[in-house]
Amino acid sequence: MKKAPTLVAARTTLPPGGALRLRPGRAGSAAPAGREEAPWVRYTLITIALIFVLLFLVLPLAAVFTEALRKGFGAYLAALQEPDAWSAIQLTLIAAVIAVPLNLVFGVAASWAIAKYEFRGKSFLTTLVDLPFSVSPVVAGLMYVLVFGANGWFGPWLLAKDIKVIFAVPGIVLATVFVTFPFIARELIPLMQAQGTDEEQAAIVLGATGWQTFWHVTLPNIKWGLLYGVILTNARAMGEFGAVSVVSGHIRGQTNTLPLHVEILYNEYQSVAAFAVASLLALLALVTLLIKSVAEWRAAQELKAAAELPPERPPAPVPT
Repeated sequence: MKKAPTLVAARTTLPPGGALRLRPGRAGSAAPAGREEAPWVRYTLITIALIFVLLFLVLPLAAVFTEALRKGFGAYLAALQEPDAWSAIQLTLIAAVIAVPLNLVFGVAASWAIAKYEFRGKSFLTTLVDLPFSVSPVVAGLMYVLVFGANGWFGPWLLAKDIKVIFAVPGIVLATVFVTFPFIARELIPLMQAQGTDEEQAAIVLGATGWQTFWHVTLPNIKWGLLYGVILTNARAMGEFGAVSVVSGHIRGQTNTLPLHVEILYNEYQSVAAFAVASLLALLALVTLLIKSVAEWRAAQELKAAAELPPERPPAPVPT
């Protein structure tokens, strides 16, 4: 028969006038000690992780820069200064400069609405935010061709007005915005939900306006998550291939972004030039990783500093 657990007194100092607290356990039994994996298990897991990182991340990244500099630094600079490459760099920057601020405004507004308010259609809005994650970028590009192409829904009207969307810069910007707009919202929604609305409500009760509440209360609480979302959005905007490939038309010197230009150079067996341009995207990835690490470190430092602050003392009673 299974023994019923006995009550063993907890080994704690008894407060004055306090009652003895009891905890379930077995008489004479000690608390179980923490278990640790064997050293060979830890070393094996660390070795597997290091080998994976070396083979699939470090070596390919090193191969990009090695191949880009294979014919010397002069050939590397010549590949980047070539007119088509420079045009691809400019177009990539234009698409990112337009897409990132638009997604910044949308991401903050959508995350604030979803995290702070209850309204009809909230679940539908959340689903729309996740839509680009579930739709292939190529399919997204085809959707824009169907809507704005020459034979699309608005194609004849656009032709009559002499407005070019597909195979032009507007189409590239639209495709870039579509594939990148979930990143900021998806970073901020769980962060805002965890913070709640107490601080905003307190600020409003004290007389702050909506803009003052956002600028002085909400924004300081979400600044590191917002920075991280902006970094991811910018990296995806500059590295997007599928959707941009469909709507660009691959016109050299006009509608090719950096990823498309790398593909053209590689297909033409200009490997050094292709890897030279690809190294710019690799550098972007490294800078993104560096800024992400700094943002996470600063956020951890602020949380640690907040945790070390002494608790606030309650106000002294007013003598009567």
